[in-house]
Amino acid sequence: MEKRVSPTASILFIAFLTSAFHSSSEAADSQTSFEDNFSIMWSEDHFKTSEDGNTWYLSLDKETGCGFQTKQRYRFGWFSMKLKLVGGDSAGVVTAYYMCSENGAGPERDELDFEFLGNRTGQPYLIQTNVYKNGVGSREMRHMLWFDPTEDYHSYSILWNNHQIVFFVDRVPIRVFKNNGDDKNDFFPNEKPMYLFSSIWNADEWATRGGLEKTDWKKAPFVSSYKDFSVEGCQWEDPYPECVSTTTKKRWDQYQAWHLSDSQKKDYAWVQRNLVIYDYCKDYERFPKLPGECSLSPWD
Repeated sequence: MEKRVSPTASILFIAFLTSAFHSSSEAADSQTSFEDNFSIMWSEDHFKTSEDGNTWYLSLDKETGCGFQTKQRYRFGWFSMKLKLVGGDSAGVVTAYYMCSENGAGPERDELDFEFLGNRTGQPYLIQTNVYKNGVGSREMRHMLWFDPTEDYHSYSILWNNHQIVFFVDRVPIRVFKNNGDDKNDFFPNEKPMYLFSSIWNADEWATRGGLEKTDWKKAPFVSSYKDFSVEGCQWEDPYPECVSTTTKKRWDQYQAWHLSDSQKKDYAWVQRNLVIYDYCKDYERFPKLPGECSLSPWD
């Protein structure tokens, strides 16, 4: 692997965007307490907070995992959380951080996924991202990381507007899903508002080496931790929120957020060369005819 120029230097390209997101979101939409933003989905006894309430912990044991979701739904916006993943032997364990239009895995859901696939001690975590529309997924990508996500907190963010969906790790774009050009993306999820979720669960039937590595329950409980949730988004209000039709007034849907900047493109190009493990748009065995959105350029 070629030596990477520090992401910090190249991230100056989005200084205006990042500061805008954070200053605006923290002042307007984002509140610091868990209770202000989230509800426990299941296994409340597997959820804990730090003494100051600013750090949240989800645990998995042989009995069950745990999950939470936002109280509000959003349609478009900037969504960010800092996570520290399960350390040590985490084979079979999945920490999921995602957006979904339904509380359960409904047959008509739209969804944007980060899934962190645990591994044996010393082996790297993989990030799997996916996009669903109307219950159909199969748009997986898998990436390595340039750091150990179990040693410290790192930010994982989603930018979602009607022009693109961008998955970020520490402000570095790792995946771009476009909805542009003369041939619009029929698979682009842009109509249904979504909740934001996170959960930890056992997926040893597939998560590590295709299910060959099973969860070692002697290492339980497995704990993932969270802090610094930030959102600047169009909060959904039935039947139709005003901000959906006036999104260009929002920083996450102004022209600069419709495309990668020149510096973002440099970071994204490095990720594509060095960190991509799997891209469904290059899997001709699985897709003899590639899905239509694969023809849309992330560089436009």
